[in-house]
Amino acid sequence: MNHLKLWLLINTFFITIITTQTLLAQNQIPTTLDGPFKPVTRRFDPSLRRGSDDLPMNHPRLKKNATSNFPEQISLAISSPTSMWVSWVTGEAQIGSDVIPLDPASVASEVWYGKESGKYASRGKGNSTVYTQLYPFEGLSNYTSGIIHHVRIDGLEPETKYFYKCGDSSIPAMSEEHVFETLPLPSPNAYPHRIAIIGDLGLTSNSSTTIDHVIVNDPSMILMVGDLTYANQYLTTGGKGAPCYSCAFPDAPIRETYQPRWDGWGRFMEPLISSSPMMVIEGNHEIEPQVSGITFKSYLTRYAVPSEESGSNSNFYYSFDAGGIHFVMLGAYVDYNSTGAQYSWLKQDLNQVDRAKTPWLVAAWHPPWYNSYSSHYQEFECMRQEMEALLYQYRVDIVFSGHVHAYERMNRVYNYTLDPCGPVYITVGDGGNIEKVDVDHADEPGNCPSAGDNIPEFGGVCHINFSSGPAEGKFCWDKQPEWSAFRESSFGHGILEVVNSTYALWTWHRNQDIYKDDSHGDQIYVVRQPELCIASTLEGSGKPEDGGLTNEAADLLARWTRFAASIEMLTVAVIWTSFY
Repeated sequence: MNHLKLWLLINTFFITIITTQTLLAQNQIPTTLDGPFKPVTRRFDPSLRRGSDDLPMNHPRLKKNATSNFPEQISLAISSPTSMWVSWVTGEAQIGSDVIPLDPASVASEVWYGKESGKYASRGKGNSTVYTQLYPFEGLSNYTSGIIHHVRIDGLEPETKYFYKCGDSSIPAMSEEHVFETLPLPSPNAYPHRIAIIGDLGLTSNSSTTIDHVIVNDPSMILMVGDLTYANQYLTTGGKGAPCYSCAFPDAPIRETYQPRWDGWGRFMEPLISSSPMMVIEGNHEIEPQVSGITFKSYLTRYAVPSEESGSNSNFYYSFDAGGIHFVMLGAYVDYNSTGAQYSWLKQDLNQVDRAKTPWLVAAWHPPWYNSYSSHYQEFECMRQEMEALLYQYRVDIVFSGHVHAYERMNRVYNYTLDPCGPVYITVGDGGNIEKVDVDHADEPGNCPSAGDNIPEFGGVCHINFSSGPAEGKFCWDKQPEWSAFRESSFGHGILEVVNSTYALWTWHRNQDIYKDDSHGDQIYVVRQPELCIASTLEGSGKPEDGGLTNEAADLLARWTRFAASIEMLTVAVIWTSFY
């Protein structure tokens, strides 16, 4: 190692230590290094309502304001570190017994973009499509969408502001100007400013508060972890939403969905996602079965994801980079077995991650594996049994999920056992939907579900009794599980702010705190410890199963002092590097 590299090593070490210690001293925020934490439950505030009604379709944030073929429901999604998807809708959707699809070729798909307002040096063209939702039952309404456009714009520079318009210039019908800022390139020293994490949002008054709060927090991108619109909870008569569909429609021949809610949701979200890219993954409310067993049509058609770019070729699961973070978005409602296509893709994707460029590895899917609420308790235990070991082997740092309509953050855990190298699992299914906030805990008297409860809408049932630990032999704990660090029943959203290659600040914002300065429901620094947790990946050519030194191991051995917890450890590192 030459003198320049050694100087850079020492310099990086001091900067990291000083930055981290300053942050912790100023804010006195706990870190995962302080854990595992004694479980804490903050009870539901009885002064709050557990839920609110759906917003009506004529609400100002939901009704259509664009005319003719002008774009509406404009949204962004990351394609690659140098490209972005721009999506929008034109034309009139139709609902009724007889619907005639629009011709997608009747309106062009164009995006003009550039670095200066009003000056668009680049042009992009894409494709368009429509979809239908059909119900061959008397009294149920069919639907056909407006024209949905997707354009991939390329050649973008990192951390650069771009101005854009979309539409069809030949009509002419171009949108107003919008603006977005690209994210950093993959690097251990560059990260998105803020990442908003939202789950189970819906379209209620609570949803409005959540999104207003997110906009105030000014995120660089949004992770939407399933259950977007709750179109399948909305009455086709245009009335109030149904917290329990089977209760409201006991004789329904199929679970009908009111597809105009997707259009309303697109308008509702446009002020946020036309400037910050939104990365979506499917939830159970996106299944939406229709004629001939067709499912997920709305989800698959409306929003672009980097499926081809990440090699999955499936909108149900994919990956992408955002600065020094590699995100893996997994599908719980398609085959997740170890013999299936998703698992094979996931293994290959994880094996290709270069932790020297993207130190952070974050995963997301809709239903949580670790959950102490009665709702959805052990519902996706089959998925956990199939996939958890692989994610643990590749040292996933954080996992985000929704589905349970409350907040819960876990201690680091693997296979129901406290483990300093396990991921930090976080449930944020508290976006504000019509089904109300969950308040019952499975460990409280009378709240432990029966084996016949919580049957998943996809996959098998693998409910288990715990084989070891304080709950050995039981289906439910009789107290808050040791892996559950903090839980609270309240609507809200989360913000992830990665500070450097080892520290990331996680903050959960409750809706009731929107008008309070510097107020939050939960806050902690998630700290990576690759020098501790590298043991199982220290063999080989970057492939843990093949033997040899991984990319991360090689990087750590050259620069591990940046992760040191004390100044004294620097001397040891300098002595070690002098021999190599």
